[in-house]
Order: sequence, then C-alpha cells, then structure tokens
Amino acid sequence: MNTIIVTGTALVGETLVSAVVAFGFARLRFVGRDLWFMVVLATMMLPSQITLIPLFILFKNLGWLDTLLPLMVPPIVGGAPFYIFLLRQFFLTIPRDLEDAARIDGSSSLGVLFRIFLPLSRPALASVVIFSFMFHWNDFFTPLIYLTSTKRKTLALGLQMFQGEYQNSWNLMMAAATVVLLPETHQ
Repeated sequence: MNTIIVTGTALVGETLVSAVVAFGFARLRFVGRDLWFMVVLATMMLPSQITLIPLFILFKNLGWLDTLLPLMVPPIVGGAPFYIFLLRQFFLTIPRDLEDAARIDGSSSLGVLFRIFLPLSRPALASVVIFSFMFHWNDFFTPLIYLTSTKRKTLALGLQMFQGEYQNSWNLMMAAATVVLLPETHQ
C-alpha cells in the first residue's frame, strides 16, 4: 500500500507541477525566463547523490524521517527537470493561434493551460506519467535512505528483505518479484 500511495501522489503532483512550469516557460513572458530555464536544465546534470546529505538533514530537522513525506513532497514541489523540458518542447509546437483565440474569449493563462494545452498534449503527458510511474514504483534508493520501520517500506525494499545473510528463499523472492513487476507488464 505504501508503494501505491507514494507512486500515485508523486505521479499526480509531479505531472501537474511539471505541466504548469513548462507552460510558464513555453508561453509566458517574464524577466529572466531563459535564464531560469537554463537553471532547470542545469539541475538535470546534478546527480541526486549530491543533494542527498543536505536533503537528509532537512528532512531530519522537519521530523520527516521514517515517513512517506520525503518520497512524495519533493516530486510535487519541484516537479522534474526532464518532464518540464519534455512538456515545454511539446507546448512550443502548439500553434499560438489557439492560445490567442482563447484569450480573445476571455480565458486566463490557467484556463488556456487546462482547456487547450493539456487536452492537446495527451501524448506528452502520457509519456510523463509512464516515466514517473516507472521511477517511483521501482525506486529503491530513496526509500532505503529515509525509511527505517518495516510497516513503511515500499515494495522495492520489501523485496530486498527476502534476502537473508546465510540463506535465500528463492521461491518467495521470485513470487514477490512477480507481484512487483505486475504493473509494468500491463502497460
């Protein structure tokens, strides 16, 4: 259940935040837009292990260790640079005439995003949803760092528990691996 909660929350939040930020970079004009977009792209070059210790200290000070919050909040708050880039590039291909027509009809920027851009960008959004689902469903490293109690572990960590120090229960491990892989085989 923990894996479903984490994956579902992070997937919805990450997709929505990435779409809003990508729309801002694609269609809104503001000072420093290109500079900020370069900063977002530069964060893709940073390995996640570099930010591990500062994030661990932050989550420890917030009292979030051994909760699901460190697994759900960062994707929601920050989106993902790759998804922002992907959606921005797709939004740039949508004709500006559709946006202008919506604005003439009195639509706001969020109205243009939700009524025109998101329905037209279903293929790009589907890609983001699939990538996000696969990442959060199979994530082993992040839960390993922040979760300690058995009741909060995700499927990836639970699968690792089947390995013993001196003996492995291969039959149970393969059954559990099949359950973990089921969502991936039905896509």
